[in-house]
Amino acid sequence: MPTVVAFETLTELFLNLSKKYKGTEKTAFARKPQTDEPYETITWDQVHEDTHTLAAYMVTHGIEAGDRVAILSENRYEWAVVDLALQLIGAVNVSIYTSLPPKQCEYILKDSGAKMFFVSTGIQLKKAREVFDNCEDLNRVIAFDEPNISSYLDDEYVSLFDKAMAEGMKELPKQKDEIARRSKTIEPEDLATLIYTSGTTGKPKGVMLTHRNIVSNIKAAHQQIEIMDDDRCLSFLPLCHSFERTAGYYAMMAGGAEIYYAESVDTVAKNMTEAHPTIIMSVPRLFEKIYNLVSKSVEEGSAVKQKIFNWAQKVGRKYADGERGIVSMQKKLADKLVFDKLKERTGGRIRFFVSGGAALPAEIGHFFMGAGLHIIEGYGLTETSPVMCCNTYGDEQMGTVGKVLPGVTVAIQRLEDSKIIAEISGEDYPTDHDSEQGEILCKGPNVMEGYWKNKEATREMIDDDGYLHTGDVGKFVDGKLQITDRIKHMILNAGGKNIYPGPIEDLFKTSKWIDQLVVVGERQPYMAALIVPDFEALEAHAEEEGIEYGSIEDLIQKDEIQKIYNNEVRSYSKDLASHEKIRDFRIVSNEFTVESGELTPTLKIKRRIVEDKYGHLIDDIFSN
Repeated sequence: MPTVVAFETLTELFLNLSKKYKGTEKTAFARKPQTDEPYETITWDQVHEDTHTLAAYMVTHGIEAGDRVAILSENRYEWAVVDLALQLIGAVNVSIYTSLPPKQCEYILKDSGAKMFFVSTGIQLKKAREVFDNCEDLNRVIAFDEPNISSYLDDEYVSLFDKAMAEGMKELPKQKDEIARRSKTIEPEDLATLIYTSGTTGKPKGVMLTHRNIVSNIKAAHQQIEIMDDDRCLSFLPLCHSFERTAGYYAMMAGGAEIYYAESVDTVAKNMTEAHPTIIMSVPRLFEKIYNLVSKSVEEGSAVKQKIFNWAQKVGRKYADGERGIVSMQKKLADKLVFDKLKERTGGRIRFFVSGGAALPAEIGHFFMGAGLHIIEGYGLTETSPVMCCNTYGDEQMGTVGKVLPGVTVAIQRLEDSKIIAEISGEDYPTDHDSEQGEILCKGPNVMEGYWKNKEATREMIDDDGYLHTGDVGKFVDGKLQITDRIKHMILNAGGKNIYPGPIEDLFKTSKWIDQLVVVGERQPYMAALIVPDFEALEAHAEEEGIEYGSIEDLIQKDEIQKIYNNEVRSYSKDLASHEKIRDFRIVSNEFTVESGELTPTLKIKRRIVEDKYGHLIDDIFSN
C-alpha cells in the first residue's frame, strides 16, 4: 500500500505529513501523563510546533548539519520530538539503550563525538553527569524529567527539557529561516542516524544509516504490509533499535497511523487494553509469554475446559490453513468460547502483530494464527535498515521470514566453498524456489554506508560485490527465507557434527515449565542444556503439591522438580535428531536478563557470557 505522502528523506516525511494533516486535529502520538490517567493525544499541529521549537533551540546552541546528538531515553513523545528536530536541521541521531551502564554510554558519546545529550529520567541524568567531563565534544545535557535529587541540575551544562523548549520558542522567530534553509538542503545520501550495535562481544560499532537507507526500507515495507491512517500502533520496543525505529515509528508515520507509547515494557499487557492498538511490533518473547500463560491457565482448568480449548485450537488451525464451510461455523463458536477472550486482552482491535529480532517458534505462531491474531514475521539486521524479508498478511508461512522485500536482493552462500548457490530479488520473485543451506547475504539500497570510523569492520561485513554478510545461516523454502541460526552459534560436537542450537531452543520454549534455555556441548559427546524455569509455574506447583523449600536454589534441587524437567527434556528431545538430543541439563536459579548481563538490550542471549557465568554447571554436566 502506498504511503500517505511522497518523500525521499525523513525530513520530507515529517514536513509533508505536517502539511497534510495541518488543521485536521489528526492524532500523531499519544502518551500517559500519569499511570492511572487515560491516554493524552498529540496532534500533528502540536508535533510541528514542538519540533520547530526544539530545532530552534539546537541551532541557537550551535548544532550544525552533520553534528551528532545523543538520546538516552525510553520510548516517549520527547524522543520523537528530538529525532524529528534533528532530521529537520540535518543533524545525526545517536540513540543509546537505557540499560547500558555509564562506561558504555561514555564510549558511544566519545566515539560518535556527540555535542548534545538528551536524557529521560533522573537515573539517566546521573549517568550523563558521571561521564560528562570525559566527553570532550559534549557541551550540553537536557533532561526530559525533573530529577528527584535537585543537585543534579546544579551543573551549568544541564537543562530541563521544558526550559529548553521555552528558550527555543523565544528563538524560533530568529531561527525560522535557517531551519527552513537547512531542511531544503538535506539529501537522501546524508547520514540520518548512528545506531550502535549491542553485540555480544567486543565494543559496539556505530552503524551509519542514511536517509536513503531508511526511506527505501519504509517504502518497501509498505509494499508488503498494509498500514492505514486509521491504524494505531503501541510502541514499546526500544526506539534505539532499528526494528522499532523503522517499522514501529517511521513506517507507521508514513502510513498516517497513530503511535501510542506504552508506559514501559512491563506495562504492555495493561496498555494494550487502554490503547486498543491495531498493530504491535514485538520480539518473540511477548508471544512466548502470552502462549505460556494461556497454556498454564488451560492446564489448571477442568477437563471440559481443556477439551474445549484443544478443539478450538484444531478448528483455528484448520481455518488459518484456508478450510471453510462447516469450519467457518465452528470457528465462530471457537471464537466465542475461547479466542475472543484472548483478543480482548490485546485490546480487541489487533489487525496484526509484526515479529522480529529473533526467530518465532512455529508452534506459537500457529497458535496465534489459529486464534485469528495474525503474526507477520520478518527478518533483518541493524545494518540493513533493518528489514530484508517479511511475510505478508494472509500469506504467512510459519517457520519462514517471508519474501525478499522489493528493491532488495538476498543470496545464499555455501559455507564450505563460499559459492553463491541461490539469489532472489524482491522484484522478480520465484514462488517455488528451494535452496541448500548457507550464509545469508544482502544487497540493496537498505544496506548501511558502513561502520562509523571503522573501515576494517566495514570491509569484513560488506564484500567487493556489495553483498553484506549477515553471519546468519538459512535457506529458501518455496521462495521464502528460513533462518537456521547464527554461524558463530554453531556447536561442533566431539564427533565432528555441526549443530545449530537456535531451532532446538525454540522447540523447548513451548514448555510451560521452561522460560529460557541455552544449548551447550562444544566438542562434547552429546548436547546438554542450561534451563531457566518458569518460576511462577514452579512455585505454584510446589505450593499445590506441598513441597517445602527454603529458597529457589533449594526448590530446583528437589527430586520432584528434577523429575519434571527430566520428563520435559526427554519428551521434547524425541523430535530431534540423535546428535541434537538433550541428554543432560542443569537448572539455573536466576532469570537471564539485560541487567544481569546475559541478554542484549534486544533480548538475545549472550552465549559466551552465559557459558562463562555458568561454566561450573557445564563442567559438572560433562565431567559425569
